[in-house]
Amino acid sequence: MLGGVDDDLRVTPDIALPRAELTWRFSRSGGPGGQSVNTTDSRVELRFDLAATAALPEPLKARALHRLAARLVDGVLSVVASEHRSQLQNRRAAEERLAAILAAAVAPPPRPRKRTKPSRGVIERRLSDKRHTSLRKQQRRRPDD
Repeated sequence: MLGGVDDDLRVTPDIALPRAELTWRFSRSGGPGGQSVNTTDSRVELRFDLAATAALPEPLKARALHRLAARLVDGVLSVVASEHRSQLQNRRAAEERLAAILAAAVAPPPRPRKRTKPSRGVIERRLSDKRHTSLRKQQRRRPDD
């Protein structure tokens, strides 16, 4: 996953992000730790400038910007990973998370649902069940004196 400088981050089979457009920040993870808790910068923040990238075609970029509008800060998508103790594992996790977010954002919209009419059998079963429930509740009532 973390290859050389030349390879790209694969988002979909058709889309790859150049690693030159990714920026990394490292800091100390929060939470409990061991002897190296205050010395290792294992928390990873991966940032990708979605608004300025040339890696995505314009229609896909517009779709992603619209769908990720709540997550973007000045057109930049930020992903944080700190669940692993190793910085390398956190880098891989952040890359996978970024690729998944972008793949979902550029995916085509789902086909619209075609409305259908319930079948006669379904309607009859529903009404029969309603009559049965009504009868059961009537039988539970105290008889009138």
